[in-house]
Formats: sequence, C-alpha cells, structure tokens
Amino acid sequence: MITANLLEEHYYKSPAASDASVYRTSGTGSGIRKSISYSDQDEEQYVAIKTALFGKLIAEDAIARAVADMGTGHAADTAIEIFRRLGLERESIPFDQPLAYHAERLAAFQPELLYTMPSILDQLATRVDDGLFQRLRKVILVGETASQAWQQRMAAKLELAPEAIIDTYGSIEIGTIASYDHERGCYVIADGLYAEGIGTEQLDERLEPLGEEESILVLTSFVRTYFPGIRYVTYDVVRGLRNEVVNGNVIQCFDCLVKRVGRELKHGEKISLYDIETVIYAHLEQADFRVQLIDNALHIRIQSKQLDPQTTQMIRKAVEEQIPEIGMMIRNKLIRGIEVEAVADGEELERGKVKTKKIYY
Repeated sequence: MITANLLEEHYYKSPAASDASVYRTSGTGSGIRKSISYSDQDEEQYVAIKTALFGKLIAEDAIARAVADMGTGHAADTAIEIFRRLGLERESIPFDQPLAYHAERLAAFQPELLYTMPSILDQLATRVDDGLFQRLRKVILVGETASQAWQQRMAAKLELAPEAIIDTYGSIEIGTIASYDHERGCYVIADGLYAEGIGTEQLDERLEPLGEEESILVLTSFVRTYFPGIRYVTYDVVRGLRNEVVNGNVIQCFDCLVKRVGRELKHGEKISLYDIETVIYAHLEQADFRVQLIDNALHIRIQSKQLDPQTTQMIRKAVEEQIPEIGMMIRNKLIRGIEVEAVADGEELERGKVKTKKIYY
C-alpha cells in the first residue's frame, strides 16, 4: 500500500519532472510543503472526468451561469476550464478578496450554479439577505466534509431543495474521488478509480479499531501518471463501502465519510498536525493537545502548565498564519478563525473523532 510515510520519503519532497504542473499543500514532518505533480495527461484526465461529472449533475437544471468561489489549489485552478467546456457563462472570485467583494460579485453575476467549499458557503450564507442567490439552482461542494444535516440546513437557508446541494469528495493526489447521489443515498466512486476498504490493524496497530461497516478508503487510479496511485491510502474513514449493480454496470459507493485517521485536516485549505505541532512547540516546552473539526471550524484544545491567555492568543494567530492561504481567508472573513482553548490540568481532553498528539520536548 502507498502510505503517507512512503510518500513523504519518496515522493512529496522529490524533484518534479520538467514538464509537470506542481501543486503544494500542507507540511510534512520535515516542515516542507508537499509537492504533487500532474502531467499534461493527468491534467486532461482530471478536467475531463470532472466536466463529465458536472455535466451529469446539472443536466436537468437549465444552468447557464456559474461561479467558482473557492480557496487555492487544483480544484480552484481548473474550475473555469470545466465551466468553459460545459458552455457556461463563468466567473471565479479570488480567495484573497474580502467577503464583501465576494458578496458584491455574486449579487452582480447572479449564478445559477455555485461551486464552493462548505467553510466559505457558511460565510456567504450570512449575507443571503443581500440578494446574492436570487437565481441560484444548484450548489456543488468540495473541500471539507459536509454532513447531510449541514447540507439540509444550508439548503433551507438558501431556499433550495435538499437535492440541489451536492457534495463531492477528492484529494490533490488522486483528483475527484466521489460525489453524493441523492437518488441512491450514497457517495458514488468516480470513473477511473477502484476502491478498497481496510481496517486500522492493517495500517497501524496503534490506531483505535473502527466501528461497524467502517473502513479506511484505499484507492487505485487508472488515470494518474505522475503519482503512484496504486492502493493509495487516503486515511479517510468511510461507512458502508460496497459494490452495486446499476443498469447492468457495477458501481462502487459508500454511505458517508466518518472521519480521518491521518495527519491532515481541512480548514479552507489543508493543514496538518505537523503544522499545528510546529507552532505549539515554538511556544510551549510541554503540551498535550487535541484538534477537532466542529461545523467546518478548527478547534485546538491544549493542556499545558505553561499556557496562559497571552500564549493562547499567540498560538491561535500563529496557527492561522502557518498556511498563508488560510490566514488570508480568515482575515478576509471567508472562513471562520481557528479556535484555541486552554484545558485545565486534570480535565479530560475529548477523544473520538479528533486528531490527537502528545508532545514533550
């Protein structure tokens, strides 16, 4: 299996081919941002698969105008080309502009399709009374996991039917992985991929066992050339991974994304435990901390005898700036700020669907 350790040792820090497009994301154990390469063929396959998927998702909606309102990275960089191939009027709103500018552009352009992230949509929805979404018919999500409960609340706020919000799931390493099918009530694995599920015991005996019908998603890509996508471990835990026969064809699907067991989270852009640990270590000699995503916001709870209110605020600001794109989106009010909380000695830190790390230096 292609694990994070193998990629960190042999791929993420290796020189890219001269003809490669290179995308960078959150840090490795050495503090270097990960580099993921795409060949021209990879780029074409990525855009073609996504164009076909989006075309299917909007086929019955008579959509003519689309906006991409996202962060940085591959999905953001390719959105306009996908819209162009679909024959849509299109606009992309830069992530480095303040929320008021995003609201102004949406109100002026009046998209029927919005391609965005849950964390950004949370903030845009606070301006719903400003007439941003008068013609909106469909929302396609990418980025952070969007629970069905969150999607239903957002649909009601935007005055859309629940099925008008479609969650997609992917990674920079593989590309589009799955999209939610409201009719079947599950996420359907994208074309060009084969999915497997493994238990934690097959990956790391120190990981806690998974729940019933849960497994860590492992993917093999038949289209990626500049990434070793053969039994690639996503570290995402899914529930109900299975094969189904639809119109004589076998599809793969799963019920929902449950959690991650790896070292990365998503808050607008990817941030890893390495990034967070680096900041905490710079301010504290000894600490125990937990990181949790709650309603598309990152919460860090720290237990340390050295932690005081001033240091807590310094850590919060430093974590927000550890990934510059995250810091910029927070300053522009596109996503919520990171919460850092001091936990008293003797108080138990949460366990379960959290990222855990104890550090002693």
